[in-house]
Amino acid sequence: MSSTTPDPHDFLDLDAELSGEDRDIRDAVRAYAADHLLPNVAEWYESGSLPARDLAKGFGELGVLGMHLTGYGCAGTSATAYGIACRELEAVDSGLRSFVSVQGSLAMFAIHRWGSEAHRETWLPRMATGDALGCFGLTEPDAGSDPGSMRTRAVRDGSDWVLTGTKMWITNGTVADVAVVWAQTEDGIRGFVVPTGTPGFTANEVRHKLSLRASLTAELVLDNVRLPADAAFPEVRGLRGPLSCLNEARYGILFGVVGAARSCYQAALDYSLTREQFGKPLAGFQLTQRKLADLLVEVNRAGLVALRIGRLKDAGTLHHNHVSFGKLANVRSALEVARTARAMLGANGISLEYPVMRHMANLETVLTYEGTEEMHALSLGQSVTGLPAFR
Repeated sequence: MSSTTPDPHDFLDLDAELSGEDRDIRDAVRAYAADHLLPNVAEWYESGSLPARDLAKGFGELGVLGMHLTGYGCAGTSATAYGIACRELEAVDSGLRSFVSVQGSLAMFAIHRWGSEAHRETWLPRMATGDALGCFGLTEPDAGSDPGSMRTRAVRDGSDWVLTGTKMWITNGTVADVAVVWAQTEDGIRGFVVPTGTPGFTANEVRHKLSLRASLTAELVLDNVRLPADAAFPEVRGLRGPLSCLNEARYGILFGVVGAARSCYQAALDYSLTREQFGKPLAGFQLTQRKLADLLVEVNRAGLVALRIGRLKDAGTLHHNHVSFGKLANVRSALEVARTARAMLGANGISLEYPVMRHMANLETVLTYEGTEEMHALSLGQSVTGLPAFR
């Protein structure tokens, strides 16, 4: 039995389970975040803006854009290392992890997995360095959880494709150089690589958000966008293509929210140790200690779930329902941690001087995107019963 008191910031010593490379990546991302992101994130959040090009170049130099992909200038790290990077980014803000997730796990992964060799060679090296930004056009105003009902269409006109439709809630849409757009065709749903300078392509900024404000969100309008025949992904048909990309993004989320939860727990712990009421620190009261214990358990339990799922992914045995488990469980835990921590800070909990209200508001979006809580619950229900209940 060890006599060493557990670290309150890593109570179960989960980071001891990481490889040397994983820890190096953790330290590099954490240091970059402390120097370049944390000092500015409250201002970005309050103004609803983001210096996307500067961030892209910085993230490219850091090596986190498409870091879990191989070749074409990508780092080719382990899945666990990518998850740890997401954790450290979301400890700052969910919008920053979303920036990296959309670039690497949606746009770059789609091109890497389903694109032609020409698509890969044209886009991936520049996207890995941050010289080109991508977005992922799947969700529509009337097709969120049911992407199979999308209305965006691609029709043949000679050897060309002509795309018409609207996509909604598209991260990085207003700054992207290339959009991966999914559309209905006579041959089923197909993906298209769309340079955003193509005539008929418009990205309109979505304003007045109360969550994920340090993130750029767009509506994409495709008005008879004409593309050459080779703009289409050559092989994949149906929802298999876009859902495989979403699974990659959800994986980053289930790691990322551990960082958001950790940030809220640490803020509550530090505040309760320094804030005095009735002649002693808040941390000296039984009710406060019970809340801290609850936060501690949730943060470490979510970390265990993420680490186990990372190991499954690295071993090649990950099932998409494992990812649903992680997304459902960890986002739920993180949101509960954020809400409790917000209350523990009292009136200060609503101030941007502290991170908890910002994380709490962001996690309401994270709960919804890349599959709502209800959709992941139904996925798990089908997994254990064999009975689909989506319709």
